[in-house]
Amino acid sequence: MSLIRTEPSEDRPERAAHAGRPDAAAVLARLREVLPAHALLSRRGELTPYECDGLTAYRERPLLVALPETEAQVAAVLKACHAMGVPVVARGAGTGLSGGAMPHRDGVTLSLAKFSRILRLDAEAGLAVVQCGVRNLAISEAAAPHGLYYAPDPSSQIACTIGGNVAENSGGVHCLKYGLTLHNVLKVRGFTAEGEPVEFGGEAPDMPGLDLLSVVVGSEGMLAVITEVTVKLVPKPQLARCIMASFPTVEAAGDAVAAVIAAGIIPAGLEMMDKPMTAAVEDYVHAGYDLDAAAILLCESDGTPEEVEEEIGRMSAVLTRCGASRIEVSRDEAQRLRFWSGRKNAFPASGRISPDYMCMDSTIPRKRLADILRAIAEMERKYQLRCCNVFHAGDGNLHPLILFDAQDPDQLRRCELFGADILETSVAMGGTVTGEHGVGVEKLNSMCVQFSPAERETMLALKTAFDPAGLLNPGKVIPTLHRCAEYGRLHVRRGLLPFPELERF
Repeated sequence: MSLIRTEPSEDRPERAAHAGRPDAAAVLARLREVLPAHALLSRRGELTPYECDGLTAYRERPLLVALPETEAQVAAVLKACHAMGVPVVARGAGTGLSGGAMPHRDGVTLSLAKFSRILRLDAEAGLAVVQCGVRNLAISEAAAPHGLYYAPDPSSQIACTIGGNVAENSGGVHCLKYGLTLHNVLKVRGFTAEGEPVEFGGEAPDMPGLDLLSVVVGSEGMLAVITEVTVKLVPKPQLARCIMASFPTVEAAGDAVAAVIAAGIIPAGLEMMDKPMTAAVEDYVHAGYDLDAAAILLCESDGTPEEVEEEIGRMSAVLTRCGASRIEVSRDEAQRLRFWSGRKNAFPASGRISPDYMCMDSTIPRKRLADILRAIAEMERKYQLRCCNVFHAGDGNLHPLILFDAQDPDQLRRCELFGADILETSVAMGGTVTGEHGVGVEKLNSMCVQFSPAERETMLALKTAFDPAGLLNPGKVIPTLHRCAEYGRLHVRRGLLPFPELERF
């Protein structure tokens, strides 16, 4: 979490080669050769909206912003920047929460906002070919007349783009049953850092050669700039119903999640919110949540009416055995959507009760849900900050929202420590430092905890194979050895145990 600054000479050799600040006027003049004037932003006021993504605590102003309208223009911008040794950061809607789209101060932000067309929708094949700037929800809206939809549904689906979803391998409340972006994308097209066209995957069930599609999805814009995505469309279920189950303790709710999965049930959605989160959400959208419960679970079943009735009965029985104090099943589609509107508005609801919040993202084994909630409660006392908790509980993906005031430097410092503590505790419990938001700049230090030097060097080798000059989204995701050593020493000074992989430093 805490951003440790390093001088260029201490960073990777491939980045040190570009350490000198480029001449902005020269870069602008070169890009004017390949883009019309209206597609280039260079004035201070024009650049300000691009300073950050959804992680607003950290900001950087780019050298300039390019807004191409065609793939040929994208290729030309990349070729020009590569020839000049200028970094490029691709940007979609800017809804990411880990700083993955935060600009490089010496680089060009490549906005793909104008790539917003659905190119082809093939109902018989169950797929859609879309440009990277198409909104997630727009795909389902276009497919609805055919009885189809695109399953991954991040909470920001009304605004986030499919290109950003590919970059972060986003999930959503229905990912337990239908999978993440990776499981719902067939093919991506785009360009390398050198501006050469590249394609991964295909419309056939299994493509020959290495499965590089799995490498590119979730690579956070470090390997290629994606301009076109082919996604799977699935039939819209005949019926969906949602259970709202209340629990007197968060431990009971966490145990109920594990019990539902252990019973052989894979709900369409299985989400959890603690009492502070439900209070914030209910005041915002009036979803009908039980405000007396210490935690609530939202458990959805979809399919044929017969399948839904049977599964709702089985889930209700499990939840009752696990101590649910109240169980309410949605009576109609309107009430089901109200239940989910609360969960999907958890982030803006938190923004109403605090000047700022930092949304964390880690994973743990489902059986440790109660343990991590107890640990977070102790961290609230330790760092003297409030935290609202919302979870993709079915797959163990946590989204604690730490509430703070970014105008208070001490609160920001404590928020960073709180977030790092959550991530490192997740790793200690057998989890990971990210579930779907990515690493970006937010979790660089936590990557030092999760992965050994050898593992991080392997990641760098893959990055170098795609981008030898290190110009695509540099300084993100993979921390340097120097950075990890510095973070390890800071860790020890705080009275914490050193990382095993850092003992040699």
